[in-house]
Amino acid sequence: MIWDSWNDFLAMGGYARYVWGAFAVTALALLIEQLALRARRRAAEQRS
Repeated sequence: MIWDSWNDFLAMGGYARYVWGAFAVTALALLIEQLALRARRRAAEQRS
């Protein structure tokens, strides 16, 4: 796909809501996973 401007790129050919939403959900899931791992690691260290 060829975009003529940044607005065209950000609009993603009319699929911007899906594309950027998928990026946001993925980033959120990765962030939650990192926070959960950190919490589990701290809990394990406190038990030791």
